[in-house]
Amino acid sequence: MRLVAQKDELAAALAAAGRAASAKSTIQILSHILLRAEEGRCELAATDMEVSLRVPLSATIEQAGAVVLPRLAADVVRTMADGPVTLEHRANEGVVGLSGGGSSFALNCLQAGDFPELPADEGEGLVVPAGLLVDTIERVAKAASRDETRPVLTGVLTRLAPDGLTMVATDSYRLAVRQSPLEQAPGDAREAIVPARALAEVARLATAQKAEGVEVVLGETQALFRIGPVRLTSRVIEGQFPDHRQLVPDAFEHEVVFDRGELLAVLSRIGVLAQRNTPVRLAFAEGGVTVSAVSDQVGEGRESLPVAFSGEPLEMGFNVEFLRAGAESVEGDEVRLGLISPLRPGLLRGEGDDYRYLLMPIRLNT
Repeated sequence: MRLVAQKDELAAALAAAGRAASAKSTIQILSHILLRAEEGRCELAATDMEVSLRVPLSATIEQAGAVVLPRLAADVVRTMADGPVTLEHRANEGVVGLSGGGSSFALNCLQAGDFPELPADEGEGLVVPAGLLVDTIERVAKAASRDETRPVLTGVLTRLAPDGLTMVATDSYRLAVRQSPLEQAPGDAREAIVPARALAEVARLATAQKAEGVEVVLGETQALFRIGPVRLTSRVIEGQFPDHRQLVPDAFEHEVVFDRGELLAVLSRIGVLAQRNTPVRLAFAEGGVTVSAVSDQVGEGRESLPVAFSGEPLEMGFNVEFLRAGAESVEGDEVRLGLISPLRPGLLRGEGDDYRYLLMPIRLNT
C-alpha cells in the first residue's frame, strides 16, 4: 500500500478515528487504527467493540491496501512539516513508513486481516437538526450513571417518534429528560438505549464538523449516526430503562422561581464547603430561602435569597453538584423548582422549557 495525503488532513483524520480506539483493552489491536485504501476511497477506522468510528481521508492512492497503525501515528504526523506525507506499507511486513518534509519514520504496525469486522453502514434513518441533537445530548447525558454494575443506567434512552425526539438519562439520584418536536418526525416510534459516551462523541463530532443535521438510525443491536462524511456506530444496551413518566410527580406543593444567575452564583460560593457527602441545605421560609452548608472539617457558610415562598417552612438537602448541573442545564433567566416535602424529589425546569431535571433529596440530620 502506498498513498500521499496532506499532513494536516492525515493528522486530523487519525486523531478523529483514534478517539474510538480502546485505551484499556488487553487486546492490542483494539488500541490501533485501521487504514484501508481502495480505488477512489480511503478510510480510517477504530473500535473498542462498543463504539466504532469511520473517518474518510482525502488522499492520492498509488497502491491499494490496508494496514493497522498505532494510535501515536496521529502525534507523529502532527509533528511533521506542512505539506504532503507519504505513507507506505509492504504486505505482511510489521513496519509502516511515513515520510515528508525531510523527515521519515518507521512505525511498528499490525496486519489488517486481524482487525475485528466493523459494523455495516446500513439502514435509513431520520435526519435530526444537529443543533437540537447536540443541545439535547449535552443537557441530558450528564445525568447518566458511571457505575458499570448497572449498565442500563450508563446509557441514554433515545426515542424518535411522531411526537419528536426524546432523550432520558438517570443515575437513580437524578433524572434528566427532554422532549422536542421535529419538523420531519417518523411515522412510527423507534428507541434504543445508547451509551452516554457514544452520544458525547456524536455531539463533539457534530460540532467539529459544523454539521447541519445528523442522520440517526436506531436498530435492535446498534445505533448508527451519520455526521457528514463520518460514521459512528455504537452498540445499544439491552435491558429495561426506567419509565420517566412514572417517576416525575404530577403536581407539587410549591413552585419556587429563582433568578438563574443568582442561584448558580450562590451554589458556587456555598458549594465550596459542601465537600464529599456534605449536602447543601435549602431552608425555605416566608419570602425567601437560605442556602447553607456545614462541614465538620471545613466550616460553614450561608447566604439568603429573596424568593416568592409561602406556607409552612421547608428545609431540604441536595447534592450541590447535581443541583448546580440541573440549574446550568435549564434555559432562560429563570429556574423553577417544584417541591413537595423534604423526602420527595424536586423538579427543576425553565419557563416553557421542554427540559425536566428531577433530583432526589438527601436526608438531613437535624
